[in-house]
Amino acid sequence: MSIWSKFAKKKVLTFVAGTAAGLILPPIVKSKAARKAAVTVTAKGMQLKDDARSAFETIKEDAEDVYAEAKEMNNSEAE
Repeated sequence: MSIWSKFAKKKVLTFVAGTAAGLILPPIVKSKAARKAAVTVTAKGMQLKDDARSAFETIKEDAEDVYAEAKEMNNSEAE
């Protein structure tokens, strides 16, 4: 089997899979259960983002405090 026939076979399979997904998914996506699941997943993702941002800010503040203390210690030792 040549490389071109493998390539053509892959393209045909991709086309068939895309067509099948295009026919099957719209009714599923429009259902109330799918919408509720999408809203829930989005809300959880937003909460995760907010939690991560809060944790990052805490770590950043702690690092700034350590840096300020180290800078102060370095300045006092230099005098």
